[in-house]
Amino acid sequence: MEKNASGSKRIIEELFGGGNYDVAHELVSASAVGHDPALPEPVNGPKGLIEAARGYRDAFPDLRMTADQSIAEGDYVATRWTGRGTHKGELFGIPATGKEATVTGISIDRWADGKIVESWTNWDTLGLLQQIGAVPAAMQTA
Repeated sequence: MEKNASGSKRIIEELFGGGNYDVAHELVSASAVGHDPALPEPVNGPKGLIEAARGYRDAFPDLRMTADQSIAEGDYVATRWTGRGTHKGELFGIPATGKEATVTGISIDRWADGKIVESWTNWDTLGLLQQIGAVPAAMQTA
């Protein structure tokens, strides 16, 4: 279980946070399916995960990701993470704003034979869109 937790952390910090795309080939099954509600289609295999990571890194070239906490049980690893960066490229059709943003999320990975075979990620997409000015922040009442 510890090896799986370490691998999930590497996906977040090295692949998404550092742009080390080789990590995907090392740790993700060719038949893996990833679910990210911010993306229109499931992410398939290492190539799909690399494409997703490149999309986020192109939008936030200084993206820094930290795995804040991991919990492993059986074949599953849940990782709470934080991402920080500056919006310098297009994201979801939104042109660069130059604004800094911080988001949090949780990813749950299912491991088999030393590789991730399925992953579910849920993150504060609305918060990100508000921080870059694409969506107005909720009105506050006194």
